[in-house]
Amino acid sequence: MSENVGRRGGDVFHCLDFYVLPEECITAVITLTSPRDACRLSTVSKIFHSAANSDSVWECFLPSDYQTVIDRAEDGDTALLNSLSKKQLYHRLADQPLLVDGGY
Repeated sequence: MSENVGRRGGDVFHCLDFYVLPEECITAVITLTSPRDACRLSTVSKIFHSAANSDSVWECFLPSDYQTVIDRAEDGDTALLNSLSKKQLYHRLADQPLLVDGGY
């Protein structure tokens, strides 16, 4: 792993070069954060952007039974919701709740 060592005010500091980490590692770390943090981290660099926008990250933020909920949604919503990325789905469900089981 690449590590830079420098001195600032007499103190030794270490700076980890995140660009040498595989994207899968960055993705795994981002899944341990929140949706808000994932959005913020996506602005750090291209590799963070790619990791933070991956379906594997956003699937962690969705309820574990999200597919069941989608399947129980009104007929017109199911196909649309299944076509969205996990990030788009998360934001869609957060902004527009679904009517399931005809509202009963």
